[in-house]
Amino acid sequence: MQPPLADTAPALADARNPDMSEIVGSHDLLLITLDTLRYDVAAELAAAGRIPHLARHLPDGVWEKRHAPGSFTYASHQAIFAGFLPTPAGPGPHPRLFAARFAGSESTASGTFVFDTPDLLSGLADAGYRTVCIGGVGFFNRQGPLGSVLPGMFQESHWEPEFGVASPTSFEAQVARAERVVAELPAEQRLFLFVNVAAMHQPNWFHQPGATREAGDSRATHAAALEYVDAHIGRLFAAASSRRRCFAIVCSDHGTAYGDDGYTGHRLGHESVWTVPYAHFFLEPGTTAP
Repeated sequence: MQPPLADTAPALADARNPDMSEIVGSHDLLLITLDTLRYDVAAELAAAGRIPHLARHLPDGVWEKRHAPGSFTYASHQAIFAGFLPTPAGPGPHPRLFAARFAGSESTASGTFVFDTPDLLSGLADAGYRTVCIGGVGFFNRQGPLGSVLPGMFQESHWEPEFGVASPTSFEAQVARAERVVAELPAEQRLFLFVNVAAMHQPNWFHQPGATREAGDSRATHAAALEYVDAHIGRLFAAASSRRRCFAIVCSDHGTAYGDDGYTGHRLGHESVWTVPYAHFFLEPGTTAP
C-alpha cells in the first residue's frame, strides 16, 4: 500500500542538510546527470561567470567536489539508481540522501530516505511517484538489450536520436520533452524526473564556434558544451518546479580525459575521470526561465 502524499512542503527544509525522509512525498524530484562533465571545467566556468543559470542555484555559487561511483555511464548510473550518489571528496562516512534498507550501513542517517526495494526508482514508485527518464547517451537509447537496462528501471522512458551525443541541439530537444511530460502529468501526481544530458560527451566539437570535426574534441569544446547546456537549463528548472517545490540534484556521473597524463576518454582510473561536480538545491514553485 502506498503511503499518503503530503500536501505541503516542509517549511524549514535545509538545502545543505536536507531531510529526505520529509522531502520524499512532499516535493517533486529532479535528477540531472551532466554526462562526462569534468569537475575542473565546471568549477572554472562557474568562477568565470560563464554558466550563470546554473551558478545562481549552486550553494555559494560553487560546485561541490565529489568522487564518482563509477568511471563510465553504465556503472555509475547503476550505483546512482541504487542510492549511491557521488561521494564528497573528503573523509567520511558521509550520510546519503537515499539508501536501500541494509543492515550495518554506515551512510544511512536519520534524514535518509530508506526504501525496501532493490533500487531507488522502484522505491520512489512505491512512495507514489511517477518515475520518468529522458535519456541521452547510448546506454539509454533502448536500441538493444544493454541500452534498455537503465531506462527499463523507470515507469516511463524517452529517447530519440535528437537527444543523443551526435545532435548539436540535444539538450534543447530533451528540455522540450521534459516540458511536455510535466504538462501532461496530473497536478496531484508526484514526479521523479531524471535527465541524462549528452551534450558534454564526445563528440562535442560542434558546440564551440570555429571548431572543426578534423580538430576534434578538446577541453575547450567540452567547456563550450556546458555553456550550451547552461543557456537552456533554466527552462528545465522552470518545468520541474511548475507544480510544486522541487528538490533538484545536478551532478556528473564521471569525467573524461583530454590527454591528461597521456590518457584520453573514460572508463579508466584517472583524477579527471573520478572527480566530478555535484550540487543539490531547492527550486521554489514558479521558478521562471531566464
